Amino acid sequence: MSNNFCGRTRREMLWQTGAGFGGVALTGLLSQDGFFNKQLRGAEQARLPQPHFPAKAKSVIFLFMYGGPSHIDTFDYKPTMKGRDNQTIQVKTFGRGGHRNTGRIVEPRWDFKQYGQSGKWVSDLFPNLATCVDDMAFIHSMTADSPIHGSAMLMMNSGRVQSGHPCLGSWVNYGLGSVNENLPGFVVMLDPTGGPISGARNWSSGYMPASYAGTIFRTGGTPILDLKAREGVSRELQRDLLDALKEQNQIHAEQRGGRSELTSRIASYELAYKMQEHAPEAVDISGETQETQQQYGLENDRTRDFGTKCLLARRLVERGVRFIQVYSGGAHNDDNWDAHSDLKKNHDYHAFNTDQPIAALLKDLKQRNLLDETLVVWGGEFGRQPTAEYAEGTGRDHNSYGFTMWMAGGGIRGGSSVGTTDELGSAAVDDPFHVKRLHATVLHQLGIDPNRLAYFHSGLDQKLVGVEPIEPIHQIML
Repeated sequence: MSNNFCGRTRREMLWQTGAGFGGVALTGLLSQDGFFNKQLRGAEQARLPQPHFPAKAKSVIFLFMYGGPSHIDTFDYKPTMKGRDNQTIQVKTFGRGGHRNTGRIVEPRWDFKQYGQSGKWVSDLFPNLATCVDDMAFIHSMTADSPIHGSAMLMMNSGRVQSGHPCLGSWVNYGLGSVNENLPGFVVMLDPTGGPISGARNWSSGYMPASYAGTIFRTGGTPILDLKAREGVSRELQRDLLDALKEQNQIHAEQRGGRSELTSRIASYELAYKMQEHAPEAVDISGETQETQQQYGLENDRTRDFGTKCLLARRLVERGVRFIQVYSGGAHNDDNWDAHSDLKKNHDYHAFNTDQPIAALLKDLKQRNLLDETLVVWGGEFGRQPTAEYAEGTGRDHNSYGFTMWMAGGGIRGGSSVGTTDELGSAAVDDPFHVKRLHATVLHQLGIDPNRLAYFHSGLDQKLVGVEPIEPIHQIML
């Protein structure tokens, strides 16, 4: 098609032909997108947000160990359990097997050593990550409301055990907006075995506009599926169509005396257009040095996948992406950290796959002066019990009464630890911290007051942390 048709530019032709062809195209796009099947809620709330106070972090990388890693076999050292293997004890537990009052001890299968100036005890599962403990803050007394994967995943991601609520990444982008207009503000990278049990609800924007939802990035091939234009539709034609839609939308807004409620949806189409060009560049690691690729473990079949995702997380942070979530483990059972039968086989496998890449990510961010402004979070939806789940074997059931997560960078006090579990690790006893406190800490480090960040829905000011005032975990903050 010529750039000039009867004295008109392509854009003018799209605008004028058919008494408003742009309006017809807009109607078609919105119909395909389901706009006319539901009310676009909260569109009037779109704005350019500002932090409530000076931020310590600009971006978040959440390393999600799906399935529930065992805290007492990784970072929560319990020396009194040594030598007590198979002892039957009185202990209250609650997992997928229900409530129990007794259990058979499974002592940790790995030795612990002290590392760093902080002298932090770390198991042999993480020899590389152990060298980073002075940059990490450990929360040993995390608690959650559910010991079941589906609802526990939703709580860790959205603060609720029920689906339908925006997740943490959506709240971050709603509260701060996007730094990079050419890439999504919230990116999710899944394990090659599949997504977690709750599926897309874990990166959903809930009752917020879809533009706040997480975007799945793939580490190979086309980074974002369903993004390419239809065959025969050039980028020039896409650009002209978008401009025509924006012009018509502006007229619509002026006629209504304010901002058109279609604006945020058109912005989503424009972001998709921009990502066609910029997403492939963001995931192209061919320009990374061989030394960097080796550092992340890209030359090893076991560490290549998670190492690539960690390297991409660093590249996305460099390009202004606000929130990146990287999953280790997918599907069910031993495809993730859910060690119900053979604890050693399960954790040896998943820890090896992630240890070197995570250590490389922390060191790479630090070397590039990005760690101070990037908040890294590690953990699963819960921990695991100190006792065996079955009459035989070393498997542990789920434990939401007390487990460990850690943070690094972004204004976090490295080399610190807070909270404790009992001598067996069955429950938090000192300074228990609910998942909501973790969420409040993430928001606070980004300059957002967790008790002021709200979204009006169903007649209420909805908040990630709920209606009760929540404090961040001050003990681990600089």
